[in-house]
Amino acid sequence: MTTVEPPSMPLGALTEQLAEQASVLAGAVGSPLEPPAYLDLVRRARDLDGLAEQVLKLFVQQSRDAGHTWQELGDLLGVTRQAAFQRFGKPIDPRTGAPMDKTVRMENAAARARKIVEAVLEDRMDEARQNFNSQVLEAFTDEVRGSGLATVAGLVGEFEAFAQEEPFVRRVGDHTVVDIPLRYEAGDMKARVAFDTDEKVAGLFILAPEVP
Repeated sequence: MTTVEPPSMPLGALTEQLAEQASVLAGAVGSPLEPPAYLDLVRRARDLDGLAEQVLKLFVQQSRDAGHTWQELGDLLGVTRQAAFQRFGKPIDPRTGAPMDKTVRMENAAARARKIVEAVLEDRMDEARQNFNSQVLEAFTDEVRGSGLATVAGLVGEFEAFAQEEPFVRRVGDHTVVDIPLRYEAGDMKARVAFDTDEKVAGLFILAPEVP
């Protein structure tokens, strides 16, 4: 069974610290504040969010150890089972038998992915191709681009805008993968950009939102 990495603190200490931080934050919100104090509230809320994430990870691990499935956890969290696994799971590399590193090291992946998608949608392909690796550079011809965008237009109409939701960035195997929500006239889609270890585009797709 695949499990997540345990947090550095035991559950009892985590939940106690979480309760203390929440109590302090609630008390601060209920008191008159001078403008600089709002920055302290932001800091406290950030710390609280980090603690809550650690508690959630531990409970997910315990649920997996107790035999619950990724489908059950995904349903509870309001995401697909694959999204739950990508967030909390610890896959094993079949090449080595060791846990796979899920750390995203490409700091500007979301921003770069959006610029590349913008260039493709706006037919600035010379700009987009500067980011492609050799395989994508050869395969992603103007004909392929036109055919792909025509297929999407046939499904959901014209592209309107990038959606307000934040891009979803994660590491999948050796790739950094970014999903960017898109809004079309008759429905939502998402652009998926995969970067290889050299931070070159190894794949670019427009997909339905429910595609894992």
